[in-house]
Amino acid sequence: LVIKRLMVRMEHRGDAFKDFIVPLLAGGLAGTAVDVTLFPLDTIKTRLQSSKGFWASGGFRRIYGGILPAASASAPSAALFFCTYELFKVVVGYHFPHLQSPWVHMLAATAGEVAACVVRVPCEVIKQRTQTSRGLRPSQVFKAAIESEGIRGLYRGYLTTLSREIPFSFIQFPLWEYLKASWSDSQGGHPVEPWQGAVCGALAGAVAAALTTPLDVAKTRVMLAKTGDMEVKASMAGLLVMIGREEGLKGLFSGFVPRVCWIGLGGFIFLGAYEQGKHLLLTHHPTH
Repeated sequence: LVIKRLMVRMEHRGDAFKDFIVPLLAGGLAGTAVDVTLFPLDTIKTRLQSSKGFWASGGFRRIYGGILPAASASAPSAALFFCTYELFKVVVGYHFPHLQSPWVHMLAATAGEVAACVVRVPCEVIKQRTQTSRGLRPSQVFKAAIESEGIRGLYRGYLTTLSREIPFSFIQFPLWEYLKASWSDSQGGHPVEPWQGAVCGALAGAVAAALTTPLDVAKTRVMLAKTGDMEVKASMAGLLVMIGREEGLKGLFSGFVPRVCWIGLGGFIFLGAYEQGKHLLLTHHPTH
């Protein structure tokens, strides 16, 4: 009902295309571009974070294993994220006009992650188990997950994923928006070009990735764990303490380099493609 009222209000303002359709299409393009392009780095990162160890999880073999579920989730999850993100910026800005921009971006990013993870988490479970299995196809991994845990098994790690994604977005998106605004100010208020938005995205993504690596390690362990394992039962805080006690900082920051490289490059491609998609769509479909 809230979204319906908002859409009616945007129609009256003539902004429905700019605030809803553009993020939907540009977000889908951006998600597919980054996930398919950087999939090998994601595989290496996942195997480094596996409790089985890098080589036992497959090493450098079959680094494209699991790309199908990743690609199938890319467009809808990214489209959901950006659509929700842009809508919530409008909603929060409308109801709380005096709220400072970073808080608006944090709240909008949180809402975006909650929506996107509904699609992302099941595909992430299948993708990561395929990445660390020896020769199993995504369809076989999916069948095994359903047989052992049902649909609930596909959402293993949903809350853990949110526990990683929300802090990540709290850092990345306000920083991205701040860097873009600062760059715009430095050139006399001229809006940043898509390539400049991409550079800002790379910097914001790398910083957020570095700071949230332990949360990513915990999320990976939960998704890869078998039914009944300690990782499944532990809370995020408990799991981080367990990894830190048993493996030290090396365990908490396993996969740090490929994660920072992957998300730094991913931020450039993802947010750059998003900015470029928005630019092209708005150029060929003016809202006014």
